[in-house]
Amino acid sequence: MKNITYHQIEGKRRADYIILAVSAFFILLGLFAAYQMEHHGHAITGMNNQVVWGIPHIFAIFLILAASGVLNVASISSVFHKTFYHPLARLSALLAITLLIGGLTVLMLDLGRPDRLIVAITNYNFKSIFAWNIFLYTGFILVCVIYLWFMMERRMHNYYPTIGLIAFIWRLVLTTGTGSIFGFLVARAAYNTAIIAALFIALSLALGLAIFLLVLIMQFRSLGKEVLHRPKVLLGILIGTVFYFVLVYHFTHLYFVSRHEIEYFILGKGAIYTVLFWGGYIFLGTILPLLLLYHERFSHNRASIVAASILTIIGGFSLLYVIIIGGQAYPLEIFPGLELVSHDLFDNTPIYPYTPSRWEIMLGVGGIAISTLLTFLALKILPFMPHSLADFEVDPKLI
Repeated sequence: MKNITYHQIEGKRRADYIILAVSAFFILLGLFAAYQMEHHGHAITGMNNQVVWGIPHIFAIFLILAASGVLNVASISSVFHKTFYHPLARLSALLAITLLIGGLTVLMLDLGRPDRLIVAITNYNFKSIFAWNIFLYTGFILVCVIYLWFMMERRMHNYYPTIGLIAFIWRLVLTTGTGSIFGFLVARAAYNTAIIAALFIALSLALGLAIFLLVLIMQFRSLGKEVLHRPKVLLGILIGTVFYFVLVYHFTHLYFVSRHEIEYFILGKGAIYTVLFWGGYIFLGTILPLLLLYHERFSHNRASIVAASILTIIGGFSLLYVIIIGGQAYPLEIFPGLELVSHDLFDNTPIYPYTPSRWEIMLGVGGIAISTLLTFLALKILPFMPHSLADFEVDPKLI
């Protein structure tokens, strides 16, 4: 591989002002939504006593998983010594930082009392997975910053593989911790299974690579065919891996008679959750992207890669919605094996209702806008972008 030179985004393009304006607009909307939710309380949202994790949590977990997964591009370079991906490593680490900041911002502003975050930082209950995640999230940002420093500083290149291995392990633990938030919840029939941690790891890799490909294509007009081909094939493999773990997740539930009802709910009679599972995840998020990535008619078209990446993101978001919110909408089994004669709240309600409010959606989109703005500003200030990603520059034969 030739010596790759890097640069920041130069000049004043019309698209730059559009990105700045749109990002700032949605950030202001998100802050306004956070203020409204803090001032009026969560009564103005669609959340209730049963569905306590709403659409903002889907946005937050989506961004956190994507942050972990997008770092895989840098890990392939430093941990697995695939030099083909080395020119892309800086952008990968940058996106990992900005996506995580956006996700954590949504979580913090959705607390209702963001000032109470200081309590979570200074008081730890290590029996709670949430306490572990505080260390995992903040540590991940620190590790990625050091990772970037070692990439960009020639004097630290000898230590680059070591910090790359640390970052690789850290992001696996981080995603496991995020999945374990749900896997450790024994009260919800849709949760309480260790396979969720593995599913979240696979989903993070697919989401992260899909976002990375979108950013890469938007920033580079001249991309070598091989530069796009290899990540494209990898994306298809990751989509298939997520599908495999989804199958294992549902077959595991179907194996236990006590969980048949939740499976029938999600797969057949769960209204919006069933539609999102079969239409949003299976069709839009799995079948169509694989068709676009592997069918001879579409596979060599850059537009097909963009469409497949967007569909992968839509499918991943739909899957998170079904697992997290659908798992809460299904009634709690308070007394297993016994029939509940009367119940003061939601008596005789087959599922608990939840409709996202505009405030929740504004807050979630604001988190994406924060990640977008931070990424754009970093690309304008520091040299994260290689000058060229043509095949003859990257030299894929060395992979």
